[in-house]
Order: sequence, then C-alpha cells, then structure tokens
Amino acid sequence: MEIQIAKQLPDFTLDLAFQVQDDAPLGILGPSGAGKSMLLRCIAGLETPDRGCITLRDRILFDSARKIDAPARLRRVGLLFQHFALFPHRTVAENIAFGLRHFPLAERQSRLAAVTRQTHIAGLEHRYPRELSGGEQQRVALARALAVDPEALMLDEPLSALDTYLRGQIEAQLQQTFSEYGRPALLVTHSMEEAYRLCRRLLVISRGRTAAAGDIEEIFRHPPSAEVARLAGCKNICRARPLSPREVEAVDWGVRLCVARAIPQAPACVGIRAHHIDFVESAMPGASAENVFPCWLVRSSETPFRITLFVSLRPPESRAAATQPPHESDGLPDHIAAPAQQSRNAEARSDLPEFDLQAEVFKEKWERFRDQPQPWHVRLSPSALFLMPE
Repeated sequence: MEIQIAKQLPDFTLDLAFQVQDDAPLGILGPSGAGKSMLLRCIAGLETPDRGCITLRDRILFDSARKIDAPARLRRVGLLFQHFALFPHRTVAENIAFGLRHFPLAERQSRLAAVTRQTHIAGLEHRYPRELSGGEQQRVALARALAVDPEALMLDEPLSALDTYLRGQIEAQLQQTFSEYGRPALLVTHSMEEAYRLCRRLLVISRGRTAAAGDIEEIFRHPPSAEVARLAGCKNICRARPLSPREVEAVDWGVRLCVARAIPQAPACVGIRAHHIDFVESAMPGASAENVFPCWLVRSSETPFRITLFVSLRPPESRAAATQPPHESDGLPDHIAAPAQQSRNAEARSDLPEFDLQAEVFKEKWERFRDQPQPWHVRLSPSALFLMPE
C-alpha cells in the first residue's frame, strides 16, 4: 500500500508519503491534532485529499492527476473508529453485516459466523450495543471491519476509550488479528508503549508532516530529534554541548556526561528514558565513577508496582540560594533598583526547574535505598544516553 497525499487543514497542511507492508502493522504516532485521524479518513474515502495518490495492491483508490476518487464502499478498506460507532438500534449481527448488504444471504451468514468466532463474540449476535460491555462493543466494531474481508485494515485509537482491564483484552485480540491478517494494517495511537507492543514499524507525525519513520526499536532507542523523543515518551531531555568525541556537557543538568557512541555532529540535546536511570545502592562512589552524580529527592509518585522519583542534581541549599534576591542594588536609585530586582528574581525563579531528572524504579529496589541518607547517587549509563538535534 502506497500513500502520497496533501490536504490543507485549518492550522497546517497534511503532507505525507509512506508505504505500508503486508507482514506487520504500521504504527502511526503523534499528538492530538497532528493529522492522524484525517490521514485514515482520506485513505478510507471519507475525506478527499487536495492532491496525491493512494494505491492498494494493484488498485488506484485516489489519484488527483488522473481524477480518480473511488467511493468509500468500493475501496475495501476496514476502518475501526475510536469510539466504536456502532448503530444503537441494530443488533450485533446487524451491525456486523451492515457492510455485507450486497452479498447473498448464505455468504452474509458465513462471514458473520466466521468473524464472531475470530473476535470471540459468538453468542452475542442478538444483543444491542447498550447491552454490551466496552470491550465487547470494541470486538463488535473490529468484527464489522473484518467482515467485508478488507484489503487494508485501519484502527483509530482502538484502545483509548477502554479501561485498563479491557485494554489488555482488546490488545491481545489485536495481536491475534494482526498475526492472522497478513495484509496492510495501520494503527493510529498517541501511546508509544501501545505502538511498541503491537507494531514493528512506526511513522511519527507532527503537524501533518513526517517527524520519523522506520523500525520502531531504532526510533525508540535512538530518536532522530528531541521532538520525536518527547512523542516517544522520553521524560528527560536536556540541552547539550560537545566537549570531546565522547563527552558532552548537559547544560540544564549542570554535569558532564560520557556517551557510548562517538558524537557525529554537534548535538543540541541529550536524553535518557526514565526507566534507564539507575540508583547506586552501594557506598558512596568515588569521584572517578562514570556518569554517577549525587542527587536529592524533590517529590515522588507511586503506582502499584513502580515509583516515579523526581530528583535534583543540585543540593537544596544551592537551589534555595538561586531563588534568593541579592543584597546589592547594582548602584541604581532605590525607586529603579527595587522593581528591576524583583523582575530579575521572578525570572530566576521561573527559569529554575523544580527537578532535573524523572526516574522510574520498581518498588522492590525503592525499598532498598529509600531510607538511606541523602544525597543518593544516580547513574546515567553511557549506553542509555542518546544525542539528537532539537
């Protein structure tokens, strides 16, 4: 499947060109309003691009130059909407068979039986959407998309409307569906973890343009820009200045960092993922320890199995001093010096971050060092650091 389209939106132009292979779904990641859903609607024929071409196997679905625009019903593209979009006045069977109206009765019944077994909703055919759980409604929507035997399958945020338990169930269903499908599939999401579990390739979109594309593991481990790193869930990004082929200054964190890879060009930022930050539990390391720094806890946030630690690499007294007003007035008259000093103090306080690093650790490890006197010591492994342009 090949897509090359452009469409003017209110705030930007959706302008994308990419391919979708048959062997694994393509994850489409981006923030809200980036153009992800509009992309799917253009492929499905629910919206018309301003220009471009969409081909599916040997069929041209859209070609602005040749004035081809196949209607949605003839594109054989299955689209699973974010909020199910089931007909409330139709039963499960009627919802699934809605796209099969032009097929003979025997084939409609055969396809209905096949997809209800495939999506594990057999026995619910005579119920109405209001009588189903959220997970069951999502399975019905997936069955409806699969019933027409689509040549491409597209899912728009299929897990976002579900609670944690149902999300796990539907994610397992999608993994099974993708493994059996063997045709082009696109999964739109704003969750890097969701895309990572379900897809091997990734397209990252920002304001309608491609920010990154390729193997999802490579993008996750070595994002090509700070923007992609943020979209891919990296919580720790800092301005960087190269000092040597394998050392950078982390400007905002106030430390020098050794990196595993040789620096190919002047990077603008250095990053590390929260779960890659390690805490040294042994005795205080020596000054020569690589990328090990004292740190002080600012605050924490717990989940059932992990704890997020927000730490500063500067001692509390230095942070407090940075926010205190200096005593001198720079030789200015009092009526000028006081407002000017207040302005500088406010600016200093607003520029000073609450914390430097956000780390995630399992509670078992947290219990081992939580009661140790501060400062603790944090290690930023050179192999876990990545450099990138802004």
